[in-house]
Parts: sequence; C-alpha cells; structure tokens
Amino acid sequence: MKRLLGGALLAGGTAVISGYTYARHIEPQRLVTEHVILPIAGLPAAFAGFTVVIMSDFHLHPLYTQLDLIQRAVATANQLQPDLIALPGDFIVSRLRVMDALAPVLGQLRARHGVYAVLGNHDARHGPRLIRDVLGDVGIPVLVNEGVLLTHRDAHLYVAGVDNCSRGYPDLAQALAASPPDAGLPGGTPVILLAHEPDFADQFAQDERVTLQLSGHTHGGQIRLPLWGPVVLPEYGRFYHSGLYRIRQMWLYTTRGIGTNGLPLRFLCPPEITHLTLMPA
Repeated sequence: MKRLLGGALLAGGTAVISGYTYARHIEPQRLVTEHVILPIAGLPAAFAGFTVVIMSDFHLHPLYTQLDLIQRAVATANQLQPDLIALPGDFIVSRLRVMDALAPVLGQLRARHGVYAVLGNHDARHGPRLIRDVLGDVGIPVLVNEGVLLTHRDAHLYVAGVDNCSRGYPDLAQALAASPPDAGLPGGTPVILLAHEPDFADQFAQDERVTLQLSGHTHGGQIRLPLWGPVVLPEYGRFYHSGLYRIRQMWLYTTRGIGTNGLPLRFLCPPEITHLTLMPA
C-alpha cells in the first residue's frame, strides 16, 4: 500500500511539474494564427476579401512577455500582407520605459490601409499621452474617440476607436463623427470599431452603424480547463472572453492577445494573431 501511495504521489508531482513547465515556458511562446471569414452586411464589393490582422495585449515586461515573441508576431503579421492592422491596446504592464523598445518593433508593421491602435486599461492608467505620442512617432495613430475613413474604388470603410472604456472617457458618437470632423459619415458605410474591453459591446451594438467591434483585454483567460473554460477573467471581459460573437447587428471578435499578465502562464489558451477576411453577406 505504501508503495502504491508513493508511486501515486510521484506521478502526481511529476504531472504538476510538467504542467507548470508547459504553461510557463512552452505555451506562452506557441503563437497561433486564427483565420476567420466574416460575412458583413452592406460591405461594398470593392472591399470584398478585405483582410484585418488583430494583435492585442503585448504587455512587454521581463516577467510576462519578451520582445522576441512580439518580434515573431510582427513578422507573422507582415507575412499575412493584411489590408489593415488593428492593435486594441495594453502595450505595457506598468513600465512606460518599455515603449522605447516596443514602439520601433511595432513600427515595422505594414498594412495597405494602415495600422491603428487604441489604449488598453494599463495604458490609460500609466501613461496614455506618452504611449499615444510614441506610437504616433512610428506611424501608428492611436484613436481616441476618433476615426478614419478608408476609400477604395469610390467605396468606403470607416475605422473608429474609442478611449479606454474602463479608465478613460469613451465617446462613440464622437468617434463616428467621421474624419475630418463634421464631414459626416457616408450613409451605409460599414464601421470597424476598436475598443479594448469586449464587454462594452452590448452598449456599442445599440448604434446600428457599428458593424464589427475588435477587442482584447481578456487574454482568453490565459488558463483554461477542459469542460470548464477560463479559470479567471478580468472585469469587463467576463461575457465575451474570446473568439467571435454576434450582438444584434454587430459582430464582436475578442482576441486572446500576445502576452500575459497576473500570472505568466498560459494553458489551453495560446497567444493569438487574428486574421479576419471580410466578405459581403
């Protein structure tokens, strides 16, 4: 009996050590590209096949996310040759100085219609103005209650971004006022909205102009258990924690993000680059 008990304890201890090693050192580096085709009502034919890459929650920090993972993510995104790249926030954990290393790497991102970002809750807490300025210097506009009208063959697509929903002052009406201000958003123009926290989707979907919301924030929960799902989810990320959702007329996609926070672990929830292809519904 003692021999059996000893064997069971040894096996259990080995399993725990192996599981921790995998969750700490292997899965956080196992970058996955998720390919999703989305039918968009009212999408102009000129934008059929329009591709969007989403990368979120970099959290550059010695404990949580190393720069080499982000460099691999940038290289992968560029290989996809997207039309648009969306960065829905949380570039840092708390240290603003990491932007000196992170911004030049993100500045290497390339997309035919540009790279756009919004602020995450960590960004809004620790240095929104600096992060906005540093990213702007490398060619990445940070949208704070504003948007950009994309035009292709006389057809339009609007990319909007709101201020951080939990720590800032999001104003969707202002974000949809079009660029330049007061120009008026052309009727029926599909709107892609960048908003860091996904659980504000119910509020944003009340505006019928919003076609697609892109979010991060949750990291997919980081640790997921079979038959259970995410063990812990953050505030404002408990309902729409990962993947594709339909809310009224609006699609929502929540990406699992690149980095980690809280615990530097991932289990059954690898880091994600999202590759969306938009097609007319």
